[in-house]
Amino acid sequence: MSLITVSSLSKSFGPTDIFSGVSFSVPKGARMAIVGPNGIGKTTLLRILAGADEASSGTVTRSKGIRIGYLSQEADFEMTGTLWEACESVFSHFKKEQEELHRLEELMSDPAQGEEVMARYGKLQDDFERRGGYTYMTRIRQALTGLGFSEDDYQLSIDHLSGGQRTRGFLARLLLSEPDLLLLDEPTNHLDIAAVEWLEGYLSQWEGAAIIVSHDRYFLDKTCNVVFEMFPGATESYRGNYSAYLKQRAERAARRQEIFESEKEKLLKEVEYIKRNVSGQNVLQAKGKLKRLSRILQAIEQIGMEAALNQKWSETAAEVSVAASIMGVEEAERRVRGLQSPVRTLPNLHLRLSSQTRSGDLVIRAENLKVGYEGKVLFSSPNIELRRGECAALIGPNGAGKTTFLKTILGQIPPLAGDVTLGASLSVGYFAQAHEGLNPQNTALEEIIAASGYLPNRAREYLGKFLFSGDDVFKKVYMLSGGERGRLALAKLALQDTNLLLLDEPTNHLDIPSQEVLEAVLDDYAGTILLVTHDRYLVDALATQIWEIDADESRLVIFKGTYSQMKEEREKELARQAAAAESRKKDAPKAKSASAKEERQRIAKAQEIENKIAALEDELGEIGRRLENPPANAGEVVRLSKEYERVQNEMDGLLAEWEGLQ
Repeated sequence: MSLITVSSLSKSFGPTDIFSGVSFSVPKGARMAIVGPNGIGKTTLLRILAGADEASSGTVTRSKGIRIGYLSQEADFEMTGTLWEACESVFSHFKKEQEELHRLEELMSDPAQGEEVMARYGKLQDDFERRGGYTYMTRIRQALTGLGFSEDDYQLSIDHLSGGQRTRGFLARLLLSEPDLLLLDEPTNHLDIAAVEWLEGYLSQWEGAAIIVSHDRYFLDKTCNVVFEMFPGATESYRGNYSAYLKQRAERAARRQEIFESEKEKLLKEVEYIKRNVSGQNVLQAKGKLKRLSRILQAIEQIGMEAALNQKWSETAAEVSVAASIMGVEEAERRVRGLQSPVRTLPNLHLRLSSQTRSGDLVIRAENLKVGYEGKVLFSSPNIELRRGECAALIGPNGAGKTTFLKTILGQIPPLAGDVTLGASLSVGYFAQAHEGLNPQNTALEEIIAASGYLPNRAREYLGKFLFSGDDVFKKVYMLSGGERGRLALAKLALQDTNLLLLDEPTNHLDIPSQEVLEAVLDDYAGTILLVTHDRYLVDALATQIWEIDADESRLVIFKGTYSQMKEEREKELARQAAAAESRKKDAPKAKSASAKEERQRIAKAQEIENKIAALEDELGEIGRRLENPPANAGEVVRLSKEYERVQNEMDGLLAEWEGLQ
């Protein structure tokens, strides 16, 4: 059964059609990604599904009683109080039930209340436990920690949170509310890689359905099983995740192009036959073919070759308007030759990064480096080298010092300790995350003219390659959207002849087609790249080594290899650690630890906590069994209930401590 069904949906703003003919359904457990270029109407579609906007035509049918949770891109969420209180409000029913349990406990202390109160208490307490009444505080902590909040943030007022913090807080509350259908509009905005990976894990275990709009291709790979692509005037569905969608899209395009070329060739042969025979002995047959060709051509032009050729004419005639008059032979030939391929293509970036000058083999070397500012050390680095032709990806949590590191390499910020050496014959191109190289008061056209010396007409033509058309070129930089500023910064970067690129979040605000173009261009780049990004898809495609900032240890960790190889190595290491821990449990007296003192203490502490948790679980189970068949003594029932709550709270605390040790 579908949770939500969309039929022939369209949306217009005045005379402008945003989208039309959108139809799909979302069954339970589905994870649908909606992809398409910026401006195609993905956010508008989500707003309509959420009931925050209305369609111009078509219908949205929601199953009875469906609970929909909607995360918008804007941070205008209705939340009050502290961060913890906002998340706790989801469980207000549990607090009321706790109050009722306490009230019944007081009543049970009076022997005159009898078995009715005890039975009611037992039923309520069992239901309270089954639905998670004793674990919801642990769930709140897990959600907030997973999305990047520390315990120090829990009591922050919502009014004092930044826009990104408010979005993360609302997302935590949304997940805790467990709706039937999640509508997520760019959920990975404001999340670092660790938080995104936590969200991926959460959604993989979640039983509800989700419709997701995101530019994070790696996230879509991990979370989605259906991809719904929006084009101007058309949509298509694909089974599988984002990588499967790319493969299927290419296969469909190749198949359609092959069919188109084959059918077009057949039509041209028809034209040649008609031309040879229209004045000869087979004139009647030639005119009959011309009549049929005229009709087929008009149908193809209106509904496409695939539809026109794959159904009976009686079905086609109901969809198209065909002129009664027959085309002339020359017109028929012209229109056959003018048929356009059905493979849809969109205007896209025409980006080329030049690297004519060869640098030395050594591009960057850092020794005994400490990165920070104003005396505050953000992290220290082992000795590192980046050689010609390599690509290093610098990753880490927000605020860890990635941009500071780039500015240290550029010499804009001095290192707090150590040395940075740049190689010989370097020509550096820098893409700044905040686009500081753009003058807010200049127009896009003025920026390109100043950087290139082009005359206005040539500068406008150049900007067209970066999807600036018409009056867009006269917009001042401060009026441009994030995506437009990013494309303008790339346009300026492409004017330089570089052999070292320092790129700080280059895919921010770019739609997926533009990201794909940038990825292909960087893959072909002959120089060296140092890349700062949260885009794991880009990192996995380009990076030959990963530089990861460990914020907890304030150090840079170097991995020689791709992102996928790093993840695989870490998963293997976790598996080895788990196996070693299991082995220590089985053969603890014989085990001889070779780890440092702190590691031995950590393992011992974790083992001690695990033992306590196991004992508490047994104790909790025993109390639960006794409460299922409560004793006749009301006072004893009250005591057991309070003991149950005490043990549960103690176990929650130990679980949180154990997670920290892990």
